[in-house]
Amino acid sequence: MAQLVECVPNFSEGRNKEVIDAIAAAISGTPGCTLLDVDAGASTNRTVYTFVGSPESVVKGALNAAQCASKVIDMTKHSGEHPRSGALDVCPFIPVQNVSMDDCVRCAEEFGQKLADLLNVPVYLYGEAARHQSRRSLPAVRAGEYEALPDKLKLKEWAPEFGPATFVPAWGATVTGARKFLIAYNVNLISTKEQAHRIALDIREQGRGKDQPGVLKKVQGLGWFLEEENLAQVSTNILDYEQTPLHTVYEEVCKVAQELKLPVVGSQIVGLIPLQAVLDAAEFYISRDKLFILEEEHKVRLVISKLGLDSLGPFKPAERIIEYMVRSDEGSLVSLTLNQFVASVGARTAAPGGGSVSAAVGALGAALGAMVGQMTYGRRQFQEMDSLMRRLIPPFHQASLELLELVDQDASAFNTYMAALKLPKGSEEERIRREAALQEGLQKAVGVPLSLAERISVLWPSLKELVVHGNINCKSDAQVAAKTLEAAVFGAYYNVITNLKDITDENFKTAVTILHTHTHTHKHVHTHACWYLCLGEDLSLT
Repeated sequence: MAQLVECVPNFSEGRNKEVIDAIAAAISGTPGCTLLDVDAGASTNRTVYTFVGSPESVVKGALNAAQCASKVIDMTKHSGEHPRSGALDVCPFIPVQNVSMDDCVRCAEEFGQKLADLLNVPVYLYGEAARHQSRRSLPAVRAGEYEALPDKLKLKEWAPEFGPATFVPAWGATVTGARKFLIAYNVNLISTKEQAHRIALDIREQGRGKDQPGVLKKVQGLGWFLEEENLAQVSTNILDYEQTPLHTVYEEVCKVAQELKLPVVGSQIVGLIPLQAVLDAAEFYISRDKLFILEEEHKVRLVISKLGLDSLGPFKPAERIIEYMVRSDEGSLVSLTLNQFVASVGARTAAPGGGSVSAAVGALGAALGAMVGQMTYGRRQFQEMDSLMRRLIPPFHQASLELLELVDQDASAFNTYMAALKLPKGSEEERIRREAALQEGLQKAVGVPLSLAERISVLWPSLKELVVHGNINCKSDAQVAAKTLEAAVFGAYYNVITNLKDITDENFKTAVTILHTHTHTHKHVHTHACWYLCLGEDLSLT
């Protein structure tokens, strides 16, 4: 997988379209950078750009954007609702794919040094890149904002990490760093700015001070008024959405607003949001309201509705959820048409082979199980089974998605082994390195089908219930589901034992042999139990 770093520079200009477009062009024109989102705000007079690329590319893209901004933004003329210290106010680097936080820290350090050298301006480090504990928090580094910089830069404790400790009026100062994915999230109120800020003080972690902390961890917040919308907002930054989820912020704002008799009228995501944050919110509302929703698309729609994310403008998931923006199935087996996949299997290549076919067959079997449940659920003649189907359908639906992922994973594991076979073996050192790579490839080649077998193992009890209580008109579909799942396990079993014999790690072999023998036997028995049930035979005969 390619390395992907997200960069989210915030520039202090949200009104002049020519300036906004010029900075966007500087980013998108950088080789290797993909500009995902440009979110400009007139009241805040600030534009948030979101782009991704390799570590080297995003550093270059951020530098190009900063150089452009230095020619078109003058901080001596700037005013706006949002706190700011400079023309390029903050420039964080965030790990997205196949990169670590340390990689992003190095991006921030490289960017900070090069920016200071390029423009001769002061640059601070914050977040995971901070070199001082007092500078980990962005609000702490930005305290006093642009107006405080002339005096602040004279203090030894506020000397910048890069560049001169001198005030540059047209630019100000820039803060760069590395952090987890931050969600910029605003909740809309029909209220005054002061009332919105009062709620922000109640919910944000900082609260009103050390003696009056707020209720939500890893949340920053303030209140402001949007003249163009004639609305106030509780504006928050969710620094860790796993610790404080999106819906928790919304529900807490609603709770305090209700106590103050203030109406909440939707909310707004600024920039992009991780898919998992949306799905977590969906699961909260599904559980709370006892809803039955399976499809990811429907879960996203539910969250848009519950949080009112389209209250100030359209919320298009394809343009706002980061995984949807960067996801590419190009080159993957599951992106092929059925004709193409069959042709690929039948070609004179070793992959895709039996492992990928087993995964595809297993996915189809699980999907058939989900179909039998769906053909039973919600129908008047089977309405007494609705609660049972709500329980039985989700495992098959989820398994079909997970097994589909194994189609490509199996081919990838095999290709890893084949690549190891081509490594040089002229010297002893090369032979050792090659053997280690071969063993790693073999263990991966065992791990994928073993995962397939384990994933199917948990479905047999549910399939038995589905056969007994499901729509009788779907009996043949249940039969096919049972036999395709059995075929998938059969394929997984032989893939495991074929690759296991060449593995030299005896502990690994023993653990896999015990686990897979038990799992395979368990599945075999349950498969035939399902098969007899489908045929209407007496289960006691098995």
